[in-house]
Amino acid sequence: MKYLPIDKNLFIKNRKNFTAKMKPNSLAVFNSNDIYPISADSTMPFEQHRDIFYLSGVDQEESILVLFPNCPKEKHREILFLKETNDHIAVWEGEKLTKEAAFETSGIQTVYWLKDMEKIMFELMTQCDTIYINTNEHYRANVETQTREDRYTKWLKEKYPAHSVAKSNPILQRLRSVKDPIEIELMQKACNITEKGFRRLLNFVKPNVWEYEIEAELMHEFLRNRSKGFAYTPIIASGNNANVLHYVQNNQQCKTGDLILLDVAAEYANYSSDLTRTIPVSGKFSKRQKDVYNAVNRVKKEATKMLLPGTMWADYHVEVGKIMTSELKGLGLLDKADVQNENPDWPAYKKYFMHGTSHHIGLDTHDYGILTEPMLPNMVFTVEPGIYIPDEGFGIRLEDDVVIQEKGEPFNLMQNIPIEVEEIEELMNS
Repeated sequence: MKYLPIDKNLFIKNRKNFTAKMKPNSLAVFNSNDIYPISADSTMPFEQHRDIFYLSGVDQEESILVLFPNCPKEKHREILFLKETNDHIAVWEGEKLTKEAAFETSGIQTVYWLKDMEKIMFELMTQCDTIYINTNEHYRANVETQTREDRYTKWLKEKYPAHSVAKSNPILQRLRSVKDPIEIELMQKACNITEKGFRRLLNFVKPNVWEYEIEAELMHEFLRNRSKGFAYTPIIASGNNANVLHYVQNNQQCKTGDLILLDVAAEYANYSSDLTRTIPVSGKFSKRQKDVYNAVNRVKKEATKMLLPGTMWADYHVEVGKIMTSELKGLGLLDKADVQNENPDWPAYKKYFMHGTSHHIGLDTHDYGILTEPMLPNMVFTVEPGIYIPDEGFGIRLEDDVVIQEKGEPFNLMQNIPIEVEEIEELMNS
């Protein structure tokens, strides 16, 4: 891994918090992700399942975590099953976790090789009544591929059909949405790497540069700062491309007078950051571009102030919509009649700002969090209003990542990343 070792106390605390929510005499199982094939002998880069990482810090394939807090045998209350390493694997694939290294990473003392898994699971299943399976219930999930977790769950339920079944996901949705101070430090690191990438761009962007060249500059800066790269597929959208919300081709030339919408951010230690900035190709905004930009920035500042403990996500978006409506009227994009005649299910402002303002962020860019429950301290949210005007050939979005505080306004993890018009223009022309 490129990232520095993480304090194993994070994973010890995470397991303690999870097992405290389990039913009596129950067992929970978590699997690593597969390494997915492309074709022939090619594979996609490995990405660890965030749940097993959250609970153990283990960041390699073919790993299984078992939690059984009421197990009669104390050493079986926390178990890691790992792919057995040897000299041959070390030569061909690099070193895998040894039992000693697994303990240093996770704080789990009982580590077995995978070949012993079925025998030990038989013993454990004779001692528990309920098994917690790990299903993906994220509100944006749309998974067509059968995962390693799916296959393991199918095997477990078929082999032990008399056990009660419970779900890990509702527990994890609540736990993962509230960040530990160590997690916030890791997210701050990701944001700091993103800042370095963005500042690099301000000295690089000029007329006739290509969007993919900008992507390359960012990847260079991210990698040299211990990130494995982008936290999500980067959006580098010049001109009217910015009006395609998930434009990812990044293959057009940036022209004089155009704006570039940059939705680009680094990961660090599997934790995401999520940044959007919009900058002028020529280093200076036109008056109209500046007016729209400042309107978006005002909405972002006002929306940020509302991210407080107890706020309901749905109510928050209604209030942001009112602020955006006022700004759009000021820009001449909406008038009184548009607002008076609007469809309550699709308000007038949605013509120019059609997506949500905020989402949870953490180990996943769209992280775990139950949107029907009040916001809590140490939740981390994006704030990302935008105004998109295809008829004028540009779109503007601005986005930061903020931590909800017990008292006072949220803490902006991206407070040092330039955002004001004057600062961006000065840096691009220095």
